[in-house]
Amino acid sequence: MAIELKVPSVGESITEVQIGDWLVPEGQSVAKDGAIVVIETDKVTVELPAPSEGTVTKILKKKGEKAAVGEVIGYLENGAPAVKPGAKPEAKPEVKSGAKPEARPGAKPEAKSEAKPEAKAAPKSEAKPGANAPAAPPQAAEPRVMPSARRAMQEKGLSPAQVVPSGPGGRILKEDVLVVEKAPPVAPPAAAPAPASPGGREEELVPMTPMRKRIAERLLQAQSAAALLTTFNEIDMSVVVALRKEHQEEFQKRYGIKLGFMSFFVKAVIDALKIVPQLNAEVRGENIAYRNYYDIGVAVGGGKGLVVPVLRDADRMSFAQVETSIADLAKRAQENKLAIEELAGGTFTISNGGIYGSLLSTPIVNPPQSGILGLHAIQDRPVVREGQIVVRPMMYVAVTYDHRIVDGREAVSFLKRVKECIEAPARMLLET
Repeated sequence: MAIELKVPSVGESITEVQIGDWLVPEGQSVAKDGAIVVIETDKVTVELPAPSEGTVTKILKKKGEKAAVGEVIGYLENGAPAVKPGAKPEAKPEVKSGAKPEARPGAKPEAKSEAKPEAKAAPKSEAKPGANAPAAPPQAAEPRVMPSARRAMQEKGLSPAQVVPSGPGGRILKEDVLVVEKAPPVAPPAAAPAPASPGGREEELVPMTPMRKRIAERLLQAQSAAALLTTFNEIDMSVVVALRKEHQEEFQKRYGIKLGFMSFFVKAVIDALKIVPQLNAEVRGENIAYRNYYDIGVAVGGGKGLVVPVLRDADRMSFAQVETSIADLAKRAQENKLAIEELAGGTFTISNGGIYGSLLSTPIVNPPQSGILGLHAIQDRPVVREGQIVVRPMMYVAVTYDHRIVDGREAVSFLKRVKECIEAPARMLLET
């Protein structure tokens, strides 16, 4: 009995998906609930499980093609035997030495063979190479390496064979290189690589992944549907740096994770949002929806692009819970294992470009939110304190806001409060 393989529902707003790799090709069997095909959406990558045990008999949608939710993309034959490609037919049982074959009615008795074993024809494998010799299997082509990935590979001492590609068409992306912890020793090549094509001016047309298309749409929407403005400030990180240094060992021993800067900023942002609720609100038609809960999105680099998983009710989390949750979300983002529910919603976003070395930037609001805080690299800079020039670890911060519901005064007040909370964390406890 043929079973239809349909695209499942993968979110309220998603009506179309892109077909990824078929994990079970035509003619091969799969166990119940085993992964058959990868389905890519603009938010997550999911695997379609087999509804029952059987064999994939027909693939209707190939890798890279689009399919609507509910559309049939293949068929599974329930209980059909597996036919593995290249399998040889079952050999007939050999007649044991000395046993007489069963004579057919009317057939003449066969003459006994007096040939010795040495007289048998030599096996084909011993035949001299000639025109009829089988051709050697073609060598696998080396995967394409994107320029940023090639630079990262050179820095880590990696070769393309040591990196698992995840980009379109088997291309190696920078993210694929970054997940490789340490490169094993690489033997020097036996021969110099073949020279590049003359001129070296090549172009490659690669279709956008659903996630990249969605990112492009959202950023364009943010620019065209909101009145965005950015304001800046700088924060002296001395106190937080000292706190981390003082409590790092005990914190890591107790919770199994390092105490980072993000937990301080999540707490500081929540404190500031309570003072300036406009940045935790959103425009709905001709109304403003003010929220009394704080779902903070944290932008992280995923395996296929930037994603913003959400910390639900972050105001109720401890520092350890914030750090543990962010580490877990970032790890699963790299593995493309985030659930759709973890990416939906969010009332305010924090983006830390400092981990990539960014000194200053203007982050873009994630609609329909009304604000986003951008963090940047910490640098030792000379500053004036009590009439003296001293060197302190300083960070530039930026908040981009929707000017339709947030005025400049509120935005500056918000950023000033974040600055106060980071430079004097006790303010968050005393609410002063």
